Amino acid sequence: MKKLLLSTVLVVSSAIAAMADGPTKLVTVVTSPDPQTQLMSMVLTMQAAQQGAEAHILLCGPAGNLALREAPASATAGQPPRDMSPQGLMQMIREKTGATVEVCAIYLPGRGEDASVLLDGVGVAKPNEMAARLIASDARVLSF
Repeated sequence: MKKLLLSTVLVVSSAIAAMADGPTKLVTVVTSPDPQTQLMSMVLTMQAAQQGAEAHILLCGPAGNLALREAPASATAGQPPRDMSPQGLMQMIREKTGATVEVCAIYLPGRGEDASVLLDGVGVAKPNEMAARLIASDARVLSF
């Protein structure tokens, strides 16, 4: 009886610890054209990745410009207080944490361009794979 009780306590304790840890995957969806909002989305994604989350960044609409080799100044201009740009921090996240960065599947066709205009290491999301990431039970979704 003591062994059964001890086993039950250990199983429940492990389950509670696992729930307290929360999701292990983070999907950050950025659509905002605002540079400060874009930068804050990257700041929070970086913080989560540094705390152990597996990060995936999806850029859609105006935020897709962050992924361009020839990005507009709004993506590359430094923002206060650390003079970091949304694009610069996004690249740092990808390089330092191994995060995946993709543009929405309709972003490039909407611009009449192909993947050659994207920064190295940035891909194009596949809708079926992105949908699976968004609904995964171990994922948290941030939308900006």
